[in-house]
Amino acid sequence: MIIDHPGKVTERILLLGEKTSCVYLLKGNGEYAILGGGMTYIVPDVIRQLKEFNIEEKKIKQMVILHSHFDHCGIVPFFKRRWPWIKITASARAKELLDRPKVIEKISFLNGILLAERGLEEQTETPGLEFGEIDVEDIVGEGDVISCGDLSMEVIDTPGHSSCSIAVYVPQEKAMFASDAGGVPFKDKVFTSANSNFDKYQNSLEKMAGYEIDVYLAEHFGARTGDDGRVYLKQSINAAKETRGILEASYRKTRNVQKSTQEITDRFMEWVPDGFMPRDIIAMVIGQMLKYIAAQNP
Repeated sequence: MIIDHPGKVTERILLLGEKTSCVYLLKGNGEYAILGGGMTYIVPDVIRQLKEFNIEEKKIKQMVILHSHFDHCGIVPFFKRRWPWIKITASARAKELLDRPKVIEKISFLNGILLAERGLEEQTETPGLEFGEIDVEDIVGEGDVISCGDLSMEVIDTPGHSSCSIAVYVPQEKAMFASDAGGVPFKDKVFTSANSNFDKYQNSLEKMAGYEIDVYLAEHFGARTGDDGRVYLKQSINAAKETRGILEASYRKTRNVQKSTQEITDRFMEWVPDGFMPRDIIAMVIGQMLKYIAAQNP
C-alpha cells in the first residue's frame, strides 16, 4: 500500500506534513521522535496535524535529520524554538555542514522561495517561520542505536545522495526511514538521486536492501507498506542502474555535461509530478550526477 497523505502508517508511525514533503512521528512507549526535517512550508500543517491526532507535544524528545539538504531540515529551527527540550540528531558530516553560515543561508533562501510560491508568507498565522541556525546536539553514525521509549532506531551510513546521509531502521516495525538515500518514489517510478557519488549511492541501496523491510518511509511522496514496502528498494536499485545507463549514453554522445543535463532534464520532466520541485532544482540534481559520470568517463 502507498500512503501519501497525513495519518497512520502503522500503529506506531504517523505521516505528517504533506505529499511532497513528509516527516514521520515515531511513537515509543512514553516518548516520541520525529524523523526527517521537511520543508518550512509544512510547519502550519504539522502543527494542525499534531492537534488532530491528539499528540502530546511534550512527549516529542528528538528530531532526527537524515541529511542536510534544504528540503529535509526546513522545519527544524521552528520546532526547536517551540520545543526547546528536544535533541537534534544527525551525522557528523551533517553537523559540519549545518555549522557553516553559508549553508544555512542557502537553506533559508531556498525554503523562502517555496514559502513565497505557496503564499504562506502572507497567509499563515504561524509566526517565526524564518529559517535559523541548527545546532546538532547528538552526532550518530553507522551502528549506533538510538532509543525511543521501547523502540530502537538503528543508524545506517548511506552516502551517495549526499555526503551526510544516514538512514534509520526500526526493527520492531521492520521500518526503514531512508530519506532520499533510497531515491524519490513517483508512483510506479523511482527518481534516482545520486547527487554526491553514484557508486556510493548504489552501494547504499544494496546495503539497505539487506534489511527485512515491511515499511519503507520516504520523505517525498509518502510511505510504502506490505508488498510495496518490501519491493521498493529493489525497484530503486533497478532505477539507479537504468538512470546510470541513460546518463552514460548521453555523455558519450555529447561529451558535454551542460548539453546532457538539458537533454536528460527534458526527458525526466515528462514524468516528474507537478508541484514537486522547480525544473532548475531537478536540473541541478541531474547535473551533479552527470559531473560524477563525466569524471568516471574522461
